[in-house]
Parts: sequence; C-alpha cells; structure tokens
Amino acid sequence: MKILLTGVTGFVGRRLAEELFNENIEINLLVRNSNKIEEKFKSRCNVFEGDTFNKDILERALEGVDTAVYLVHMMGSDKNYLEAEKRSAENFIKICEKRSVKRVIYLGGLGNKENLSIHLKSRYITGEILSSSPKVSCIWTRAGVIIGSGSASFEIIRSLVEKLPVMIAPKWVNTLTSPIFINDVIKYLKAVILSDFYKTAQIDIGMPTMTFKDMVLKTAKVLGLKRYILSVPFLTPRLSSYWLILFSPVNFDIARELVMGLKHESIIENSNAKEIFPGVKVTEFEEAVRLSIEEIEKNQVISRWCDSSKSQVCDVPFVPEVSKAIYVDRYFAKIDEEKAGKIFKVCKSVGGENGWFALNFLWWIRGLIDKFAGGYGLNRGKRKGNLRIGDSIDFWKVVDVVDNKRILLEAQMKLPGKAWLEFSILDDDFTITAYYYPKGLSGRIYWYLMLPFHKIIFKLMQKDIIRQANGLS
Repeated sequence: MKILLTGVTGFVGRRLAEELFNENIEINLLVRNSNKIEEKFKSRCNVFEGDTFNKDILERALEGVDTAVYLVHMMGSDKNYLEAEKRSAENFIKICEKRSVKRVIYLGGLGNKENLSIHLKSRYITGEILSSSPKVSCIWTRAGVIIGSGSASFEIIRSLVEKLPVMIAPKWVNTLTSPIFINDVIKYLKAVILSDFYKTAQIDIGMPTMTFKDMVLKTAKVLGLKRYILSVPFLTPRLSSYWLILFSPVNFDIARELVMGLKHESIIENSNAKEIFPGVKVTEFEEAVRLSIEEIEKNQVISRWCDSSKSQVCDVPFVPEVSKAIYVDRYFAKIDEEKAGKIFKVCKSVGGENGWFALNFLWWIRGLIDKFAGGYGLNRGKRKGNLRIGDSIDFWKVVDVVDNKRILLEAQMKLPGKAWLEFSILDDDFTITAYYYPKGLSGRIYWYLMLPFHKIIFKLMQKDIIRQANGLS
C-alpha cells in the first residue's frame, strides 16, 4: 500500500505519522515546509513540499497512491478560512480522481449540519466535498473535543482547573459533547488506513456524551482538586473568549472559535465505529486525563495545537524574514570554545517553566499586555524535549535551529512590526541579537521605547546563560 499523509506537522498528523512509521507501507508526505519535519521522516518517506492549492505538487504527491489521508485545517488563517477550506477540499478530491486514488480518509468534527459554528461548519462542508466523488470513496471520521497533552481544548480545561477554584461560566458549559482521547483518534485512523474497508462512510468516534462542565469536574478529580462551577446566562461568546484567554494558553481568535463550537452539541450520531472497527476500544475520560497528564510530566508530548496552522502566527517561513530587519541590537560575550555545546543547551531551555533567565517579571508584564491585546502571552509555554523548527515558545516561534550554533525565534506577540530574537555561537563568541522591522511611525516609536529595556535584559540574560552553562557537568 502507498499512502499520502497531509497535515503531518499538526497536532494529529504528527502523531499519526509516528504511529505509521514502522508499518510496512510506502508513505508520501505533503508539507508546506519540510524544515518542520524531523530527519527520520525525510529518510523514511517521500516528502513533497507544497500545499493543497498547488495542483502540480498535489498531482506528484498523489501519483500511485492508494489511500490519501486529509488532515488539513485552516482555522485562524484569516476571516475567510471557510472559503479556503472549500477550495482546498475541491482541489484535493479532483486530483485524487485524476490520479485514481481509491479512498480518502478524513478527520472532521461531530455536530449536526443545521446547527454549527463557522469552525465546525467548515469541517462539515469539507467532509461533504470529499464524500461527493463517485470515483473515490471517503471514510469520514468525526470526533468531538480531543483530550490529550497538546490539545487546545485539553490545555484550556487543564489551565482553568489548575488556576480557578471557583469558575463563573456561561450556559454553554452544559452543552453535550462526545470527547475522545487523542490516542484513540490515532488508533481509529490507523485502523482505517490499514483496513480493507473501501466504502464511503461516516464514522463517529468518541466516549459517552457529557457536558463541558462534566469534563472540567472530572479533570479536577484526576488532579486531586475540588472545583465549583457557577453557570450564568449573561456571558456572551466574546466575553467568554476573553475569560478563556486570561487563564489558558490560547489567543482570542482561537478561543472565540472554540467557544462558538461549544455552544452547539457535538455528539455521536451513528454506531459505525463499533460495527466496522470493534477492536478499537475507547478510553474512559478520567483515564484519558490521567494518561495525558502523565505524558506532560514525563516530557513526552509529541505535538501541540499550535505546531501548525496556515497563518502568519503559526507557520514558519521557508527563509526567515529576519534579513528585512531595519533595527539590530547585538550583545557579545566571549566564551570558552569547549563550553559552546553547554551554552547552546542552556539556550534551548529558554521559555516556558524555565523563564527567560533575567527579569522574568518584566517578561510576565509584557505577556499580560499581549494577552489583553488578543495575543498568546507567556502561558502557551513550550513543548518539552528537543527543540525543533515550528515549536512554540511562549509568544515566540522557532524558525531556525542549527545545532550548537544558532536558535532564531520569531515574535508572535502583538506589536507594530516584526521582531526576531537570535542566540548564536561562533567559535568563542556568544551573541544575543534582537532584530526588528517596524510598521509605520508607531513601530519606530516602539523600538526606541524598548531599547533601554533590551540593554538591561539581554546583558543579564547573557550572563545568566553563561553562569548556568558553567554549572553543567
């Protein structure tokens, strides 16, 4: 069997690729930026760089393919992402027909067609388009709220439970949904891919129905916490979104989309999963939470919700745009060349729970300002483990990593321009550099206002990195 995987730098796609890595099948990968995938995938798979709007690349990627897995989603790319979703799905199914692909496997969302948010509507319309071909069958797998380390929904729930003993919540906390553990999503997708099931079908997957309130209280139970929820009728979706971003890692746009989705029921509407794939057992909610927390505590998070999205704030450029920078502020320090590796190791630990080495309270204030402006702030944190291109670190994105030489971060905070932060090591020179490309007069004013803070923060940061490196054995 030869398959095509799309969306492999995303939350679900990366985990599915890991699961299929050792299977005896030929795998094509379609990615927008091959820098975001690990070398082991490049050596194991046929990698095609492009997207579903590039028909030439899509034709090449689908040549000889039996099964194509469609995990493309554009929520947050722009306000008209619904139209983009339609065009993407239409391109994909047309090229699948042209290349005689036998089936498409698609992961969509649960929900009744007549009562959906824009986010879930885009998922539903995509499924309809992919299922419309008389030549290519479509196995349309539908899931609700995904529970797992790195899931946006789970990170919201966990953040609320850990930070708020009492929650004043909108009435949508009583909306019914059928959540599912991320490992079970991967099991179902893998089972479909490796099966000889080639009929067009809609397969709903998930746990027994429960409310968002149930999920919060069950999560609290697993964490050993006592939590209370007071439901009130006057919290609008906009107010609810602001409420979420203050206590969770998501920004306003994503919080709003998730809230709008939670207003409507997303429950299982058929028994096809049990009938067609009886061997896949669904994990109970509390066990799913326990396993997710365990994965976080053991630093085994493979992927996160913010790994990939077709948008400026989540994707990474093919060539970092740092060359555009008008303003450059550099800080040099001499180091022992033999300690370069240790310096680099400390630099990789920046952000998240480790903080930013110097004057963390100033970073916290900047993060809070960013949150109120609709940005990510600092509480998005970072995935623990080896640093890779595309990773998120608080309100930064990793756009380049060269072992023992360079880490380049691009700012995702709200600001009047574009900014980058670089840690670089060359022989016995350790340099921290701030780059900035201003937007208009406000951008230039912003730079000069921040410059005095740079001179304090980055010098102290540099000293502390060297001190920590000297302490490594």
